[in-house]
Amino acid sequence: MIQTGLIQNAHSDLVTDASYDFYGLRLATCSLDQRIKVWHLDEASGSWSVKDDWKAHDAPVSKLSWAHPEFGSIIASSSFDRSVKVWEQSLPSGQSESSQQTSGSGIGGTSAQPQPSTSRWIERAVLTDARGTVRAVEFAPHHFGLKLATIASDNSLRIYECIEQPSISTWQLSEELDVQNLSSSGSPSLHTRAHTAAVATPTQINATLDGTNASLVTQALQQNLQQSAATTHQTSIRSGSGNREADGGWCISWCKDRYWGELIATASGIDGVVKIIQLTPSRRPTVILTLDPTPTPQTSSSSHEGNMPTVEGAVPAPPTFSVTSVSWAPSCGRSYHLIATGSRDGRVRIWRVRPGEDLDREDDDEEGKWTASVVADFDQHKSAIGRVEWNITGTVLSSTGNDGRVRLWKATSGSVWRPAGSIGVEQTEESELQENKDVDMEV
Repeated sequence: MIQTGLIQNAHSDLVTDASYDFYGLRLATCSLDQRIKVWHLDEASGSWSVKDDWKAHDAPVSKLSWAHPEFGSIIASSSFDRSVKVWEQSLPSGQSESSQQTSGSGIGGTSAQPQPSTSRWIERAVLTDARGTVRAVEFAPHHFGLKLATIASDNSLRIYECIEQPSISTWQLSEELDVQNLSSSGSPSLHTRAHTAAVATPTQINATLDGTNASLVTQALQQNLQQSAATTHQTSIRSGSGNREADGGWCISWCKDRYWGELIATASGIDGVVKIIQLTPSRRPTVILTLDPTPTPQTSSSSHEGNMPTVEGAVPAPPTFSVTSVSWAPSCGRSYHLIATGSRDGRVRIWRVRPGEDLDREDDDEEGKWTASVVADFDQHKSAIGRVEWNITGTVLSSTGNDGRVRLWKATSGSVWRPAGSIGVEQTEESELQENKDVDMEV
């Protein structure tokens, strides 16, 4: 059973994101109307009412994220105006968040009309390093300190750290990474698809071009040309969904488990892959695993002696579609991680990621590798995925798509993932007419 509610006319334009606070009693929403609204839940009636409403950016707001409450009442917002802003709630002296929350309630289940509020949200910091529209922002788990990650359409992942607390007005750009060109550490087999074609090069720069050395030079040139052609061919395959910014996907999700250190899953552009990046203070960030759902291209012709397989003999791989949402599940004692992704082709995938023995290992030992496999692949949405999100225990996954439905996915006793039901706007409207009755979900 699930209880649903409907907030009518929440914004004057398309809602781009909705984010609950740590306790699930406040909901922040943003929209193409450039505004942020904070809604409070009346636990007695189950109704939502808007308490704060302000113009936050000069362009549509793309994403919101709440900081852990130990740092205060803080929201970060990203926007198409290429900025990220950090907001802090300011309450009059002597008034607590709980007292403000209990004052007033929605009418008829929910209310989109602003209720009197004595609080205000103060703009504490503006981060303007992005060279493209900022598509996602997310605070790091609180045990890593007051940090946030952003990703923009310039394909750069940026990590900021607050260096002045509790004022939260000064933020340092600690990392700026080109996600698409970020390399792996250690064994190249950390990728789910091989990008390991070796290039033969002469061992001596001053060698004469005769005999064996001449053949080495010729072989190296041939392989360089073939690799360049293969890269161009693969790029054309991957651009099946287009190459415009509107066709791309930019998303991030932190690993919630403290044991494994600072890990973040990110997708950028139209290549359709998710990279898991390790952030450590002792060395440069590296990719420890790449989640790629496309199979390795097969070749129809055998390689000739001294030559690589020709590009013309490659069997074309199916086109890939950009990843629009990624969510790292809370581990809750599991020996593996679960990461969910949603793509523009309407597919929701669940990956089982098994850690290696030690993240600091840089050898080719099989025991040191991280591995991943797809344990569920659903296409019920039949349209682009907007969001995937786990529940607090990482046992139920929800997804939304352009089909206007929220779908739930749950694992059975045999660890087989199956649909657990769905609900659409039409059903929600009907339930509102029926006085917020519970909606039966398929199990």
